[in-house]
Amino acid sequence: MLSEPMTLYKLMNLYMLKQVNSPLTSAQLSDFFLQHEYTNYFTLQQALSELAESGLVRTESTHNTTRYEITREGEDTLRFFGKNISPAIVADMDQYLKENRFRMRNELGTTADYYKSTNQDYIVHCEVREGRETLIDLNLSVPDREQAELISSNWKKNSQEIYAFVMKTLMRT
Repeated sequence: MLSEPMTLYKLMNLYMLKQVNSPLTSAQLSDFFLQHEYTNYFTLQQALSELAESGLVRTESTHNTTRYEITREGEDTLRFFGKNISPAIVADMDQYLKENRFRMRNELGTTADYYKSTNQDYIVHCEVREGRETLIDLNLSVPDREQAELISSNWKKNSQEIYAFVMKTLMRT
């Protein structure tokens, strides 16, 4: 067993990222660690930051979300040191991932973000992914931040209906 808790938290994060084969958000990782009372939010964020700095995970950040994905170096590290995670902790992680996989996949599969363009409009980037494949990728130009935030919020709620409508309309003969 590991004597250094931070090392264990890092290995646990690597394990979870490896098991899902897709990025997880900071909120999704935090949910597991806090729900099972393994550590507090700040220690978890420190572990994730150190993993990113050492190149064991790759990060992608938007306005309010950071996604983490394991790198090849992270997989190698997990292969060498993963046996140091106790079977009870592995069982907790596996159970959590099993119980939450559909919710997590849906959260990850639908994203919306916005940024200010060079002409002072806002561009809203909306996307639906399945695994690593993009199903739909849509950019909309709107005049202000409030509209950008509204579209981002509504995309997350209505993306499945919008995707179905677009596909049905475009496939019509």
